[in-house]
Amino acid sequence: MPSDTEASRPGRLPALIHRVEDGLLALLLAAMILLAIWQIVLRNLFDTGISWGDPLLRVMVLWLGLLGALAATRNNRHIAIDVLSAFTPKPVMDVVRLVLFVFAAGICAIIAWAATSMVSADYRDNVIIFADVPAWFFELIIPLAFGLMALRYGVLLYSQLAQLVAHKRSS
Repeated sequence: MPSDTEASRPGRLPALIHRVEDGLLALLLAAMILLAIWQIVLRNLFDTGISWGDPLLRVMVLWLGLLGALAATRNNRHIAIDVLSAFTPKPVMDVVRLVLFVFAAGICAIIAWAATSMVSADYRDNVIIFADVPAWFFELIIPLAFGLMALRYGVLLYSQLAQLVAHKRSS
């Protein structure tokens, strides 16, 4: 019989996905720092710069933020205002958590759907972001990240429901 720590560990596929996410975050942050430093050196020492450097840095900030949000949701470590839990009984907080997970999953799904429409429109209209690179390619992170966050909140909802049912059966 697996211990509690073994049962709470992710399986092989989720663990691989977590490592890929973490690796992408680290790689993206390192690339952003190097590109920003290179831009500063070029501007200050050679009075020039990379024409697409600043727009790429803005896109990289978007990717970094969304990948960071995705990583935060994987273990329910997103930003939370925890004032309510200090004054609310545990059974009520369990129900509040269910409502919050439904709300978060729904909002993320709506944003993913709207972002998919935006990416499709930019693809159809051949919108260019910089240096003849299509905008839709860089925008793909928006529907993907929010879709995965919606899925993760759905998993958290299912997990919370399973805990409540198990607790109800044991009492």
